[in-house]
Amino acid sequence: MSETFERPRTGIRSGFTPMESLDQATPDPGFFGPDSVSWRVHHDPANVVGGIRALILQALHPDVMRSFHDITSTREDPWGRLARTGAYVNAITYGTRAEAEKTATRVRFVHRKLGLDRPDWLLWVHCGAVDSWLVGHRRSGAPLTDAEADQYVLEQVEAARLVGCDLDTVPASVAELSAYFERMKPQLEVTPETRESVRDLIWPPMAPRVQLLTPARPAWTTLALTGFGLMPRWSRRMFALPGLPTTDLSASLTARALRTALLAVPEARRTNPHLAAARIRLDLADAPAA
Repeated sequence: MSETFERPRTGIRSGFTPMESLDQATPDPGFFGPDSVSWRVHHDPANVVGGIRALILQALHPDVMRSFHDITSTREDPWGRLARTGAYVNAITYGTRAEAEKTATRVRFVHRKLGLDRPDWLLWVHCGAVDSWLVGHRRSGAPLTDAEADQYVLEQVEAARLVGCDLDTVPASVAELSAYFERMKPQLEVTPETRESVRDLIWPPMAPRVQLLTPARPAWTTLALTGFGLMPRWSRRMFALPGLPTTDLSASLTARALRTALLAVPEARRTNPHLAAARIRLDLADAPAA
């Protein structure tokens, strides 16, 4: 049974986004709205392992990975990079249309400056994220019908537009998404940059104090290995790394256990500020969680 949402304090942050910087007054549901599948999927705790799966899957594109590696080390501010990515997704999912467009414009500008704005690369990253959030959601035991899964992929075409994809190429159903990955398989490769990226994702740098005095290291490693385990079988075999999970059953069971544990966290504590602001401006502050 879902808990009642509690109005957050203005100082709550998600990544680098303070609540006070968000629109809490304009009655604009944004590009998706509270009845969308996107609101539900992106707020569910399964989103975490889905996001990790996306990063691993995206790393299999050799050109994308090499270009990213040339720009920055995967060990350079990994937590800040994850936080900024999460803030972007939350902004376009729950923000007003003006907030979403502003955030997406800034990201497109950065991509152009860094030479990461090739349409085929943007499409690969988009499809990897959508597929991973969908797989993470369903295999963690979160309820989602086939029709809702198709609706989610269709809704995310708007996210593809915001980031700069060529809309004529963006999958609009689960079947089209699966067909896209079938076409992409021959182009994928585990390069040295891919291995470095995945290694750093599974075993990221942590301050000694954090490692010694908190359960952060084993908790993160469990999440990361579960994300790897949720990858398609053909992609897991490409890594050929001993010790990493290779069975669908073990990954699914762990994903379900992790989601159950995260659902025990009070709703107010796992609600990001963008969603909190959306609930306030749409007068949904006392509604059940998405």
